[in-house]
This record gives sequence, structure tokens and C-alpha cells, in this order.
Amino acid sequence: MSHSESVAQRRVRMGPRDPDESHRVATPLELLFDLVTVIAVAAAAAGLHHAIAAAHFAEGLLHFCAAFFGIWWAWMNYTWFASAYDNDDTPFRLLTMVIMGGALTMAAGISVFFDTTDLRLIVVGYIVMRVGMVMLWLRAARHDPARRLTGRRYAAGIALVQLYWIALMLLQTRLGAMFYPAFALGAVLELAVPAIAERRGATPWHRHHIMERYGLLTIIMLGETLLAGSMALNQVASEHFNIDLVMVALSALVILFSMWWLYFAREEHLRDRTLSVALIWGYGHILIFMSAAAVGAGFAVLVDIVTGHTQIGVRVGDYAVAIPVSAYLLGLWLVRDRCVLPSPARWVLLLFAGAVLLAPPLLGLEGIAALTAVCVWTRNRLAAPANPPVSVPGG
Repeated sequence: MSHSESVAQRRVRMGPRDPDESHRVATPLELLFDLVTVIAVAAAAAGLHHAIAAAHFAEGLLHFCAAFFGIWWAWMNYTWFASAYDNDDTPFRLLTMVIMGGALTMAAGISVFFDTTDLRLIVVGYIVMRVGMVMLWLRAARHDPARRLTGRRYAAGIALVQLYWIALMLLQTRLGAMFYPAFALGAVLELAVPAIAERRGATPWHRHHIMERYGLLTIIMLGETLLAGSMALNQVASEHFNIDLVMVALSALVILFSMWWLYFAREEHLRDRTLSVALIWGYGHILIFMSAAAVGAGFAVLVDIVTGHTQIGVRVGDYAVAIPVSAYLLGLWLVRDRCVLPSPARWVLLLFAGAVLLAPPLLGLEGIAALTAVCVWTRNRLAAPANPPVSVPGG
């Protein structure tokens, strides 16, 4: 009988999971959580798409980063907690569903935030999610005496930061231009909680389970690019043949497949369980996730340009794709390649991240797609001699 079948629908102790448990995979509840997360991500990507199409570049980017941080951080906290303490009993399931309800509330508030900078609905949803996490951490602290201080530190830290978000929400209209620095401070406070809590007793998260969970979310983020490519083909089918739309769709597929191939390479992502490695790897993924979702928004902008639904130029659309693709390559270099590959393979992603930024005025969208494909070939060719096949996220 599986772990899930043995405890589901009963109240049991929330003891620590075995960090070396064999065949540990994502649960159906975690996959449902990801499905809720993708709704919020799609709302943030749509907001970025419409902001760029309306030539509100800086404002749209700031709003996207703020909204995405809340989505990602809530997902990340739950994921690492579940890796260490998921006992799949009734209270755990119900608290997880409370957190999902908060995520859906956040998603409903994202479009309002992009239109008016009104943060209230997002903060309400976020606080619901975080209150659910506080309750989970208090329960883990009660049932895991060896890490009781760690659990209590998490619960106290999360609760205190929520007071900051409530104050920010109430004072938002008075802050003016100081709103974004104040938001950045709140983000720093959130990031500090795990770094402080884990120093007095690391939680027993499962390394391969965490890699699988991050790999699954990466696929979800890449789905935004797949959706944008589908939009381009739908325009061709429903209106009239347009070679520019066909090229947008083909470029989207090439870039999507290249980004997937680069992430799911042969090298281990999370090489050990030390706190410093886990923090850099876990936190650094926000650049990968955010840029993967933003690539889809960039392609949606290009569809608007080609179909005449916006007055901005094609060059802007090309940069709306090139910048997040470059950031994606930079993120992968930061969390993996710089740590696991020898020279010269170690520098391939960094080199191509710079080349992609130079591509729009010289090579256009097709050049960006070609560069990402060449990046895959170059990196794999140089890395192959030094790296035998090993397990990959989700593998």
C-alpha cells in the first residue's frame, strides 16, 4: 500500500518524511496545486502582454514582477514544505485547498492590479495562502520535536511579514512612487524567513522530489509560449494566410523546444542538500520561471503587431521575446551550469544570453529562434564528454 493510500482521509501525525525515500514523485494534490498556480501565472502573463501592447513598458514590467513574485513565493513555500511533511491526511488536504483558494483570489486580483495598481484583492488572496502555511508549520512543529524550533520560526516569520503586507495595502495610496521600493522590501523579508529558519535545523525535503516539482512548474511556464504559438496559427486559420504569423508560430515552437531541452539536460540540477546550494538554486529559479512565462507574453505581443491590434513596432515585439529568452538562459547558468560544467561548456549559456539580446536589430525573431537552437547544440556538444547521463528533474 502506498504512503498516500495508507493515510488518506485520516488524521495522523505530521512527522518528517524520509529525505532518501525511493520512488518519491509528485502527488495528485500537488498537481492540482500546480493547476491553480497556472491560472494565476496566465493572468500575470496576460497583464504583461496587454501592457507591452499599450506601450506601458516600465509599468507593465513592474506589475508583472510584483504579481509573479507573490505567485511564485506561495508556490515555492508550499512545495518545499510538502516535500518534507506531506502526510496526505484530511487536515493537510483541507489546508492545501485553503491555500489554493487564496491563489485563485490572487489570480482574480491581478488584472485589477495591472489596470489600477490596486493591491487589495491580491493581498487578501496572498494572506489566505500564507495563513494556511502558518497552520501547516505549527502542525509540523508540534509533531516533529527535533525541528520544533524550525517550524515555529517559519510560522512566526511568515505571520510577521503578513502584517507588513497588510500595512502596505492600507498605505498604498499614500506611498506614491515609494510603493515599489516598499514592495521590494516586503519581498526581501519573505526571502529571509527560510534562510533564518533553516539555520537551526534543516527540514527533511527530498532532493529528487524537489527537482521534479521545479521541472513540472517549468513545463507549465513554457506552456505560455505554446499558447502564444497556437494563437498565431489560429489567426492564420480563422482570418487569412499570413506568412508573418506562420513565422511567429514556427519561431515560438523552436524557442519553446530549445528552452525545454536546455532545462532538462543530463546534468543534475540540485547537486546536494546544503542550505547555501538550496537557497541559490531555489531562489534563482524565479528568473527561469518568470522569463519562461514572459516569453509567451512576448509572442502574444507579436501576434497583436502582425494582426494590427497594436501600434507598436515589430522591433519592440522582437525585444519582448529576446529579453526574457536571454534572462532564461542567464537563470539556467546561475542555478546549474556555472556549478556543474567545466570550461568552456560552463560559459555557453552566458555567451548566448548576450547574443540573443543583440539579435533583434540584426537578425529579427527568426535569428532569436536560430540562436536558441544553436545554443542547445553547442552546450550539449561541449558538455557531453565530461558528463555521463544522470537523472533529470521529472525523470
